[in-house]
Amino acid sequence: MANNTITETKEPAGENVPAKKRSPIFFIILAVMIVGSLYLGITRYIHSQKHEETDDAQVEANLSPVISKISGYISEVRVKDNQVVQKGDTLIVLDKRDLAMALEQAEAALSTARSNLASARANTEATHKNIGTAAAAVETVNAQIEAAKVNVWRASEDLKRYENLIKDHSITQQQYEQALAAKQSADKQLQILIAQRNQAAAQTGVVQGQVTASKEQSDIARSGIRQREVEVENAKLNLGYTVITAAESGVVSKVPVQAGQFIQAGAQLFSVVLNDDKWVVANFKETQVNKMVEGQKVVIKADAFPGKEFEAKLASLSPATGARFALLPPDNASGNFVKVVQRLPVKIEFEHPDDPLIKKLRAGMNVVVDVHLN
Repeated sequence: MANNTITETKEPAGENVPAKKRSPIFFIILAVMIVGSLYLGITRYIHSQKHEETDDAQVEANLSPVISKISGYISEVRVKDNQVVQKGDTLIVLDKRDLAMALEQAEAALSTARSNLASARANTEATHKNIGTAAAAVETVNAQIEAAKVNVWRASEDLKRYENLIKDHSITQQQYEQALAAKQSADKQLQILIAQRNQAAAQTGVVQGQVTASKEQSDIARSGIRQREVEVENAKLNLGYTVITAAESGVVSKVPVQAGQFIQAGAQLFSVVLNDDKWVVANFKETQVNKMVEGQKVVIKADAFPGKEFEAKLASLSPATGARFALLPPDNASGNFVKVVQRLPVKIEFEHPDDPLIKKLRAGMNVVVDVHLN
């Protein structure tokens, strides 16, 4: 049986295998990353102590809403989307035929009220004349009463004498009866005149009441005239409201109305964006505003103009968070409470509003705000 010989190869004694060397680039990159991270972290920390930043900020501008004061059908639309308009330019014209008829009716009612006043004044003048006539009648009756009293006195004296004479049979019975009849006739005449005076005085009171009533009618007629004048002025105003003009100069937004459309009074039709004033509203977290005060320097970067910085200043801080002004503000007492960091609107004004690039900014554009806390 043959022996199989296995030959093993051995390294020569006294010779060592060299170790594999690592490249120094790895350590260099690691060191650079560590140093860079430390530098970035320290820089950000130092910056955060003197600055507050947010990208929750937008450009704002004044918007003038175009609102119709009356209801009606649109007769003509004289503007288009994004059109530049000047203050006083006609934007929309409404159909005015119904309002023109209403104005004519109001003017006719005013004429009728003025005629009523003229009639009341004529009645007042007539009653004044009647007062004079009644007063004269009373004076006449009074004079007649005085004359009747004299007749009564004379008849009474005659009757006394005749009574003495009849006792002596110096006169006849017929003569005595005549004197007695004269006395009774004088008394009756006095009574009649007194009754006539009372009637004349009563008539004078009636006439005076008519004068008072006529004056009241005149006052009512004047009040009616004033009411009709107000109705005429209101009709003229409504007729003037059929022409809707621009309250300020600016650029018209999208115009969603057209001729023939019916609009309600008080409805906002569209807006005119005023191009003479722009600012920024930044929504900072409530934890960021503890060091903010009015007048601090602000740097603004607009997404629309990369690399451009705008100088500004902090104008004011809102008196309440944005959630308080929401249509449905949160009520933390109505259910389970989850604390959410609130944001406070801050108004920021540009230092150089005449900058051509600022004029190119549009309301709603996003910007980044950096407030220097001094």
